[in-house]
Amino acid sequence: MHCVGQGPSAELILESNQTQPSGMSYRDATIFGLVEGITEFLPISSTGHLILVSEFLSEKPKTKEHGVAINAYLIVIQAGAILAVALLYRKEIWSIGLGILGLDPRGRRLGMNLFWAFLPAAMIGPFLDDIIESALFGLLPIAIALLAGGLLMLWAEVRKKRQSTELSSSDEKTLDDLTSLNSIFIGLMQCVAMWPGTSRSMMTIVGGYLVGLERAKAAEFSFLLGLITLTAAAAYKGLTKWEVMRDNLELGPVFWGCLVAGMSAGLSVYWLVGYLTRRGLGLFVWYRIILSFIIFYFYFS
Repeated sequence: MHCVGQGPSAELILESNQTQPSGMSYRDATIFGLVEGITEFLPISSTGHLILVSEFLSEKPKTKEHGVAINAYLIVIQAGAILAVALLYRKEIWSIGLGILGLDPRGRRLGMNLFWAFLPAAMIGPFLDDIIESALFGLLPIAIALLAGGLLMLWAEVRKKRQSTELSSSDEKTLDDLTSLNSIFIGLMQCVAMWPGTSRSMMTIVGGYLVGLERAKAAEFSFLLGLITLTAAAAYKGLTKWEVMRDNLELGPVFWGCLVAGMSAGLSVYWLVGYLTRRGLGLFVWYRIILSFIIFYFYFS
């Protein structure tokens, strides 16, 4: 027997369930934190990997607002990785601080070069943020970026090895040799990494290669530039999306994910510098190419 009030009652229950915060579990936060920390400073794209994890492993967003909150959190979680690198490179940061006060000429020069490298992203990023999130946060754009970036790294690594055989190690640039134009070029390369799957670390390390930096110094400049760029990106996303994250995500898992990201990022950075010095980018080239073909397979099948 049909009851007259049954339909409206069911609709009210459904509407009530949809307005409750969707949340994020500690399991998901731990996975996001590990993926962010391990991949942020490796040349394989942390944002691309986080989107893949949210697509394949995490629970699907329950509402549109929940999806927006998760996408925003995938940027904000970088705060943990930022803190890890700040602790590892505290001497350089202290030197830059003294340079700003006029007490350390080398620190001042490094700080100015980091400023010039950051400037292109600061000028372009805010205007492209919504476009990038709506058009490029998906499997196909990530797969294309992974493949294209892998091929670019392969070319850059072959070029670097050829130069290394022709030049002595003393001919390669250190951070003291960087010019403002070199830094702006690396900054323009970083802008390309706004496309998820490209990798900010990859583009800035390759940019360092192209201006003549030795491998370890290219990685170091990439890490230091990342401190500024990721801080700005995380702060911008946190300020503009705070309300939707507050309403859809619980604070406990949010902070736990950042903590896990910080611990795993510290280990990742420590390992990467030594590995690049000995082996170069070859491992990451093939990882990116293989992963891109796997994503293409899932996407088209």
